[in-house]
Amino acid sequence: MSLLKFHEGRSIQRGVVSSVSLCFVLALLSTRALADDAQQCAANAGTLLVGQVVSAPTFKHGMFRKGVELSHTHLTLKGDADGADYDVAIDNVFASGYQQGAAVVPPPLNSIAVGDKLELCGLPFQGGIHWVHTNCGDTPTAQDPNGWLKEIAADGTVGPSFEDSQQYCYLWPHN
Repeated sequence: MSLLKFHEGRSIQRGVVSSVSLCFVLALLSTRALADDAQQCAANAGTLLVGQVVSAPTFKHGMFRKGVELSHTHLTLKGDADGADYDVAIDNVFASGYQQGAAVVPPPLNSIAVGDKLELCGLPFQGGIHWVHTNCGDTPTAQDPNGWLKEIAADGTVGPSFEDSQQYCYLWPHN
């Protein structure tokens, strides 16, 4: 029996080939996008980490600077490259939904769920990564990278940074 099927007298083999070709092109574009992001992260003085969320985001209180709490959101990410678990420390003041005094994971960080795939550009530390946010327009350095936190959709497309708000950049001196 042939695996080739017909629909209304026409072969659907061409449709299968087209679907396979489309999947290949999307995978190629996704790989190219990640390679481009790796180059951009390096140019921003950061380290790129891509992986899957294995623990949900949690809120952690922080120090105060000029009356604003520098709270964090933490989650665990399993790295695609090495399978290691990384503690991700995310500065809440750079999330667009951050509200002073609210002891919650701010939007859009609160939309991150176990199983989501993330792309992070930031500063590694023993067992994790932080500084996954804008550096407020300063020239990137090894201690002050221009980082990001982006979600990777199921089709491989990389979304915008969740950590790009500059509302609280006045809290730090600029270079």
